Amino acid sequence: MTSNSYKAFFGFRYEPFSNTIKTKHLMELPSMLAVKNRLDYCLDSGGCMVVTGEVGAGKSTSLRWATAQYHPSEVQTISVIASSGSFLEVYRQLAIELDIGGRISSRSKLVQLVKSTIAEVVRSQKRRILLIFDEANLLRIDTLQELHTLLIFEQDSLNNLTMVLCGQSQLRDKLSQRTVMPLCSRVTAHTHLANLSGQQMEDYLNHHVKVAGVSTALFEKSAINAAYQGSGGILRTANTLAHGGLVAASLKKKNIVSAEHIQIAASEILIGK
Repeated sequence: MTSNSYKAFFGFRYEPFSNTIKTKHLMELPSMLAVKNRLDYCLDSGGCMVVTGEVGAGKSTSLRWATAQYHPSEVQTISVIASSGSFLEVYRQLAIELDIGGRISSRSKLVQLVKSTIAEVVRSQKRRILLIFDEANLLRIDTLQELHTLLIFEQDSLNNLTMVLCGQSQLRDKLSQRTVMPLCSRVTAHTHLANLSGQQMEDYLNHHVKVAGVSTALFEKSAINAAYQGSGGILRTANTLAHGGLVAASLKKKNIVSAEHIQIAASEILIGK
């Protein structure tokens, strides 16, 4: 069954558990609000914010929702997928995102160009700059040792840049190392995303079905419990199980998703233990 026929069977306007769902349709989870509240504080005060959580816990989605609440004329968001590259590679990525090229080989010239561009945007356009490093747990220790210099403008007298480090729990272990203290001392907010509870799972599944255009509940209580137990409350896995359960139900011409359909979906994916 194709994606379109699966949507047609249930009457969805779009796929309810896709990672491309519009931010306005996302359910506002407590973890998302926690990210947004801390982001508000950090944008006002400057410094660095840390967001951690398990793989698939919704870290990137929470940040996507939170940043969507700001008007582009007020906050310019720069998102970088972190890697194990050098500090110079970080600056090259920033140069590309700032549309100033990343081919400069001189470290000092590249650093000067990136920082002067950021300062000019803040000065002339009156916008705050938000720099997000996703998968920040991949950053090398020697890179983290220097990352705080990105935040220093005019002898540390201007808050031109707010930084967010988003990654798995081992990011906290890296930040706790003594050699990373200059960066850690600039962390003014941290939130760790918890997995969904059983009740949140039920609310989440029903919400996303409804905003996709179906007013009736499509998941039996047993299916919700199966999705919760199979995912451990991790959003990405829950989305996969819910989507697979809907497909399995539609193939069997069933209008309601049962625990059996979730179990069929679970048999098709790899779930880490």
